[in-house]
Amino acid sequence: MTATSTAKLIDHSLSAARQIVQECAQIIDDGPFSPSSSPRHDASQRKRAPPKVDSMAKSRPCGLEGCEEPLIELLSRQASRILQLYESSVAETGFRDSNDDGNIVSGVEREKAISLVKRRLDVVTKTAYGKFYAYLYKEVPTCWRQLYTDAAILKFALLVLLDFDHVTEAGEEEEEEEEEEERRLKRERIVDQMVKTLDLSLILAGAAGESRGRRWVDGAFGLLEDVLWDINSAATVPAAGGEKKDDDEHGGERPQKKQRLSPSLETKDQGNEQVSDNWQNTPSFSTHEPFTPPVKNPIRRVSADSFSIEEFQSHFSLPRADGGPGPAPLIITGLADHWPAVTTHPWNKPAYLMSRTLSGRRLVPVEIGRSYVDEGWGQKIISFGEFLSKYIDSSIPFTPSSSDVSPFLSSSSAVHPEPASSDQLLEEKKKQIAYLAQHPLFLQLPRLRSDILIPDLCYTAPPLHPTDPSQDQPEVDSPQLNAWFGPPGTITPLHTDPYHNLLVQVVGRKYVRLYGPEKTRKMRPRGKEGGVEMGNTSGWDLGVEEGWDAAEEERKETGEGKKEDKVEEREKEEVNSERGREEDFKKVPFVDCILEPGDTLYIPIGWWHYVRGLSVSFSVSFWWN
Repeated sequence: MTATSTAKLIDHSLSAARQIVQECAQIIDDGPFSPSSSPRHDASQRKRAPPKVDSMAKSRPCGLEGCEEPLIELLSRQASRILQLYESSVAETGFRDSNDDGNIVSGVEREKAISLVKRRLDVVTKTAYGKFYAYLYKEVPTCWRQLYTDAAILKFALLVLLDFDHVTEAGEEEEEEEEEEERRLKRERIVDQMVKTLDLSLILAGAAGESRGRRWVDGAFGLLEDVLWDINSAATVPAAGGEKKDDDEHGGERPQKKQRLSPSLETKDQGNEQVSDNWQNTPSFSTHEPFTPPVKNPIRRVSADSFSIEEFQSHFSLPRADGGPGPAPLIITGLADHWPAVTTHPWNKPAYLMSRTLSGRRLVPVEIGRSYVDEGWGQKIISFGEFLSKYIDSSIPFTPSSSDVSPFLSSSSAVHPEPASSDQLLEEKKKQIAYLAQHPLFLQLPRLRSDILIPDLCYTAPPLHPTDPSQDQPEVDSPQLNAWFGPPGTITPLHTDPYHNLLVQVVGRKYVRLYGPEKTRKMRPRGKEGGVEMGNTSGWDLGVEEGWDAAEEERKETGEGKKEDKVEEREKEEVNSERGREEDFKKVPFVDCILEPGDTLYIPIGWWHYVRGLSVSFSVSFWWN
């Protein structure tokens, strides 16, 4: 760890701690206290998914004023203790606080003091997060989200202090190889905790706060990457006389291979210009497709090279071929061909994505299950590296405490062997599906945001909803971006979006089927389910109706006889009626397509659409109106 990068990270952390002490003191001194008002809806509405980052960030910031005074005082005390711990680290003088925690310069007492601060910060974050469940996520008061974020920032600062202590101790004396490896692993664990702490503040609390918030968190991640880069660089460069540098904690196990990530990291402050294309020699995601549906009613395609923004604006007024209301879907080919995500920063390369997520450490929320309307579907937050290794490609090496992505960098194979064997196909069917779906990933990972461009087509003026004015939303200031990344077999069931949508296919292929807004009644829209409005989602399981997927009952049962028994238990009239509705649904006109890398599908507002990942697939959606 170089003095410069470490000092910047420490200064960043201390600055936040000082701000928190000052703001808390001002709030307490100003009084009287006004705790946040209680929610206006009942407890039945409290269960919900973790809030999305983008929607949380839009709430008007109001500081910590609405939180309870004891919590603000507790937060302030921990910020003060962290500042004192830093001072005692540098000055090597004793400190004794009002709670008589003892001398915290070194040894056991210092470890106890650090542990106590950590426990109290955990109390603050748990208390703040507990308040979230009393509200719909869009209505969570900013004060509780900022309280969570500030406590997370202080915990990060405490972890930086732990790492600083760890490095200071490392320089005191020569170490045996085993001790050196133990110290390296300890650092890995501390860094993992740093990343987890800040990412949870982004995902769960939207990193709220005007003074710090998202800007501070993004800055901390950038500085942490600088520190890690310096560590890895130092580990590969011998000092004069052929001996290792003093700041080389990693020993001889991280030599030249790690340095091969340098083309990306060395240009991190240079935008997208002059970035090395070294990634082209690294392995790509598999393009294998376990199943490919037939395209029956192709959507019109135009080339981005010859299709102007004026022509796209005119498209909104063109009558549909089937005479239905509103504009028709359209595919613009080659729109993303020049994006860095396709060229110099290729998203189809696991090594590149790992390099942009702190070697896979960054956390992401994923959906677990075939479809969000299926029984047993759920969500969890895991590291990006675990997501890749466990759900996308099991050949990708990743362990939570390891940041070495060098195994990716072998140029011996550009892609994985294809096609897959029958045993592999069987294994794929058994494997649980995870989907990074409708997540504002580019707010959380700004480096990936620089790999894509907002299409000029998003700056047109599309029409309102053609059949239901109640579905129209207030005008958005800028397009809303979401990421969709997953293995073959991911499914987004038939649904509608509240905005016009440009779905850009960056990696892999997807099948999309669309039904016009005038067919809404035949889509069997769901109502409220578990207190959640599901009216924008169809009751039809398209994959089952087409015979591509087994029905949920079949997926649960292992024998056909059990399925027949279940059918016999139903009322014959109900079965016949349902079969009639199924036949009617199959007669409803639709259009469909397979999106190739670089393709962009325009989905007009109100159109029902079903999306199925055919291979490993990475898409970006742009909502606008």
